[in-house]
Order: sequence, then C-alpha cells, then structure tokens
Amino acid sequence: MTTKLNKPHQKHTPLVRPNMGDFGRNELGILGAPCNVIRGLSERWLLLMDDKWKVAYADADHKEDGSVKEMLEGASLQYTDKISHKRIEFKQETTPFSNRTLFNDQDLVLINGNHFKAKKQIVIIHPGKPLDEKLNKLTDVALILLSEHVRIPEFMEAHLPDIKNIPVLALQDEARIISFLTRFLNDTVAPLNGLVLAGGKSTRMQADKGSIAYHGMTQRAYMFEMLSRFCGHVYLSDNSKTGLETIEDKFTGLGPFGGILSAMQSNPNAAWLTVACDLPYLTADTLDYLVKHRNSSKLATAFLDSDNQFPEPLVTIWEPRAYPVMLQFLAQGYSCPRKVLINTDIELLTATDVSEFRNVNSPEERDEALQFFKSENHSF
Repeated sequence: MTTKLNKPHQKHTPLVRPNMGDFGRNELGILGAPCNVIRGLSERWLLLMDDKWKVAYADADHKEDGSVKEMLEGASLQYTDKISHKRIEFKQETTPFSNRTLFNDQDLVLINGNHFKAKKQIVIIHPGKPLDEKLNKLTDVALILLSEHVRIPEFMEAHLPDIKNIPVLALQDEARIISFLTRFLNDTVAPLNGLVLAGGKSTRMQADKGSIAYHGMTQRAYMFEMLSRFCGHVYLSDNSKTGLETIEDKFTGLGPFGGILSAMQSNPNAAWLTVACDLPYLTADTLDYLVKHRNSSKLATAFLDSDNQFPEPLVTIWEPRAYPVMLQFLAQGYSCPRKVLINTDIELLTATDVSEFRNVNSPEERDEALQFFKSENHSF
C-alpha cells in the first residue's frame, strides 16, 4: 500500500499578479490629520504638481463638516464613498477589483487614509489626530510630515524600525513635498521589457520570415539584439527552438494581439516594447526616438504608420495599464492592437522615416530587401 505525499492542492493556474493596492498601482494614503486638512493638502498639492501626471483622489463622505462637495481642482478623477451611493455616480458596492478598473488610467491615487487603506502612506504628525490607534495602517510609510511644534511620537519610532530611512519634511514645506511626489512618480515608472513578435505563420512568404538573414544573422536574432540596447529583458514571442528566451503564446490564434497579451500576462508590472520580426528596414535610431519620447502616463507610445493615417501597433511601447484594457477589447470581440491604439489615450509620434515600417511579407519583397542591404551594407 502506498500513501500520497501531502502536497498543497493548486486549484487554479498560478498567475503573476500586478503589484497593486485597493485602488491602483501607485497609492499614497494620507493619514494622521483631520479629514478637512487631508483634503485641503491634497487639493493644494494637485494644483502644484506638473499637469502631465494624472492624479486621482479617494475619500469618504463627511456629513458633519460638508467638506466633500465638488471635485478637487487638479484631480483627474475623484471617488467619494457617500455611504448610500458612490460618487462617481453609481450605487453598487465597490471592491478592490472594481476600483482597480476605475483607477487604471491614473498615475497616482491620493487617498484619505483615515478611511481607506493604501499600499504606501504619507503620515502627518498633527495635534488634532493622534495616531496611536492607527498603527495597523502604517504598513509602508513613504514620507512623514511634521506640523509646527510637534515631533515624531515614541510609539511611532517603536512601530517603524526603519524610521531613520523615511524622509521627514515640514508640513508647510510645499516645494519639497511636491519634489517628493514627483520623484515618487518617476521612480514608479515601469521598467521596459522587449518583445520580438516572431510567431506568425509566414503564409505569404511561404518560408519562415524570422530565419531570413538580411543583416548577417537571422531576423529573429537581429531584432532581439537591437531591442537589447533599450530593454532590461528581451523575449521572443515564438515557439521555435532558437536558443533565445521566449514567451509561450497563451492566447493562441490571435496573432500579434495574443503575443502581446502573453507577454503582459508573464509580467504585468513591466512596460513592453513590441517589434514585429518582419521589419528589416527598422533602425535603432527610430527605436531610440521612441524610447526617449515614451509617455508613461498614456496607455501606449506609438508612431503613425507609413501612410500617416493610423498608429503603427507593431513598433509600440505598451504600458502596464494597457493589459486590462486589451483584455476588455478581447471580451468585446476585438483582437486588433491597432484598434486599441485608435480608441484609447496614447502618445502618438511621427517617425523621421516612415519607410522603416515596411513589412516584408512576400518572396519578392524579401529579395528586394536582401538586395538593398547587400548593396548598401546597412547595419544597426
């Protein structure tokens, strides 16, 4: 008789989850002061911050002081728990899952930490709001603000073993507070990974497009090396055995759309620079321009296509916020990455030479490209 090993039961496929709080990817819960002070500070900071950032504000209703009336000036989205209903006007209960969808487009969510928990916190030491009963909310303190004539209480020093590494500023020092918020946002820009889309069937070419050597090496290897100049990690969206690191297509039958989604599923906390394999004319200068003009506050950064009419989806930087949006398009029956770019908020660039976006899909186009690179001795 044999006995089964006591292994933990895995009911569902394990997935890499986005690094998010209850509202969004980047949250700062402000607590330690009366709610009207938190609201006033948030509004002041929103007015002083660079308007390139999209910053939301989340709060609860305050019937006793009437402080929550209109949307804060400078906020790009505001959520208020009104008890009987939620303002953005809907009545159903919210959950972290619905909140993350609502706040997906935001770079930062400032949260009234007296009412809601947040992934990171700004703690105000204020005489009007003792903190000794809120220590359980101090899970990852990013900044401490001191009101006039107060000091950090001993119980906080005991609760936060790394308190010496937490920056401390005066509550009135707006310039340094805004500088902190700006650095925080810049530091949370997602790292850039690269993806070579090389998994097509090559029906028109009647041969494997990725194995053609326009530049003295296979096109797969050429694009892989080019992306490596700009990305921390590079992968092939390809099931062929090349020796290069690949991401298996988990969304089969969807072409490039499925390859992009598979990459996002493998790492939803990275931005993805995607490049099609069948673009032998594409140069590193064009990718350098794309990376330098990346707008991480948008869903994606893309070029106009060779006809200067629509975004070019296969030379594009997709931000992490694109992942749930692309899944929503898929749920509505659309699997075209260009349609996603056309119908969302993106940074659209004009390339210096749009002829670099010419696809090589047929034997005639392949022979023309081979002759071009042979005669010109082009290399990246």
